[in-house]
Amino acid sequence: MKASLSENINALKEDMVLSVILVNHNGKEFIFNCLNSIKENIGGIKSEVIVVDNHSTDGSADIIQERYPDIRLLRNQKNLGFSKANNQGLKKCKGNYILIINPDTRVYSGSIKKLLSELKENPDIGGVGPALINRKNDFQVSFGGKINFFSEAIKKIFLNRFTNYQLKRNQNKRDVKWLSAACFMSTREVLKKAGMFDEKFFLYFEDIDLCMRIRKKGRRLVYQPNAKVFHEGGSSTKKRKLKSRYYYRESQIYFYQKHSSPFSLFLLKVFLSINFVFVLFLGFFKKNKNFKDRVRFFKLLSLK
Repeated sequence: MKASLSENINALKEDMVLSVILVNHNGKEFIFNCLNSIKENIGGIKSEVIVVDNHSTDGSADIIQERYPDIRLLRNQKNLGFSKANNQGLKKCKGNYILIINPDTRVYSGSIKKLLSELKENPDIGGVGPALINRKNDFQVSFGGKINFFSEAIKKIFLNRFTNYQLKRNQNKRDVKWLSAACFMSTREVLKKAGMFDEKFFLYFEDIDLCMRIRKKGRRLVYQPNAKVFHEGGSSTKKRKLKSRYYYRESQIYFYQKHSSPFSLFLLKVFLSINFVFVLFLGFFKKNKNFKDRVRFFKLLSLK
């Protein structure tokens, strides 16, 4: 992380309580409902809303500029990724408390104030996240524990099937090891000390990486289900699934390099090698139009 990043967030305007940061990339279908719900939830709080637009081509940035003149809109000339765009917003924001939220969300009434109260009342907390609810009124995976090859495998094969049932049954707040950046509130001080988002993560795993660094600084992370946020999930990636999958695997390998054992990284690469060969084999016989694009995945296995 560049030194100037921390320097740029030193100046704090004392009367600004909350900064809300959204990264938008072709989010026209959802972002206006999100912005409206945020506006409804920040009444009475001295706050600002910053939208960092990652070169949207759907006209959403122009509409935001026209409909919401009080929102600070930062436009990028290309898609810089989730981490870098959020850091841009963090460098420009003025609030002491910072809410990072996806544009494909809608905030339930009172939820922002509940997250804010949690941080204000517990100075040892470095970050807090709400329950994320989908269209089926089910709970999404928005927090978790240790990440390695075995924990991910067990979680995806077994535990994710029971997540909704477990979270509906247990509505108590709890300490966790990471929180989803789909909706995540922290403070300026905590994020500064943690070093902000690692910009080598283009998309995925950047929130888990940040949370691990926050915890290493001695701060707790808390899941607070009394605050609830609707989350569409995958709205900016569902139209480019192959590219999204590539970013996921690229970030996953980098995350393992940073935080997991060499053995876990080895097992991950073995699994991906087998998986990619199988997919390429099927694509060749099915004459999949994305066959050549899938070859890019093999380059990930040589990352050091």
